[in-house]
Amino acid sequence: MNMQSLPGSAAASLVLSVRGLGKSFEMHHLGRTLPAFADIDFDLHAGKFILLRGDNGAGKSTLLRTLYRSYLPRQGHAFYHTREGIIDLAEAADVDIAFLRRREIGFVTQFLQVRPRVAAEELVAEPLMLAGRGHGEALTEARRWLSSFGVKQPLWAAYPSTFSGGEQQKVNLARALILPQRLLFLDEPTASLDRAARAALVSRLKELKAQGVAMIGVFHYPQDVAGLVDREIHLANTDPFEEKPHVAE
Repeated sequence: MNMQSLPGSAAASLVLSVRGLGKSFEMHHLGRTLPAFADIDFDLHAGKFILLRGDNGAGKSTLLRTLYRSYLPRQGHAFYHTREGIIDLAEAADVDIAFLRRREIGFVTQFLQVRPRVAAEELVAEPLMLAGRGHGEALTEARRWLSSFGVKQPLWAAYPSTFSGGEQQKVNLARALILPQRLLFLDEPTASLDRAARAALVSRLKELKAQGVAMIGVFHYPQDVAGLVDREIHLANTDPFEEKPHVAE
């Protein structure tokens, strides 16, 4: 992993520095380019929460996926400050991105990737076991978080593939948040949750924030996290297909 050294203790709490980041998609069948966002600049420090706002289609989820490197940006940089040095997420090798996702960067969506014949409690316990915890300890912690998010005990040993969308999302959150990361992206995690589960999620995010986890999120109910937000970034819609009025010279 190609790292640059940190310049000094003043940068110790800096987690992410985004400079001039932009993303667009080529619509080859139309012969046009669809811009998603451009010239995004911000700094994110440990224990801080940035809320992304904007209308549908403004590029909020695309920005999160670009920072997570599900998409490659078209321009700009996203300097992630690890404990060993700085790595540009915009240009890092896939193997380095995979390493960071296992160790330091998390992504929470509104969808659970269900695996056949894997019990909910085993699915939630898996991140802890991959981090070196024993099976019994990991399972006990998984059950605690399933209960916290409102998953009833008879469902813990059942397969999430049989659950409703709301119950699957509770399992998804328990799995995604059981092991704290340094940087966490949240893409509409409350969209299919009931009020009690949303409250449990906010409580967990408050704990993580107090532990120094840096977060960037898009929320269906932004009022739920109003007390956690340190900064808002507003993204504006760009319509590339809008006809521009002709101005006579």
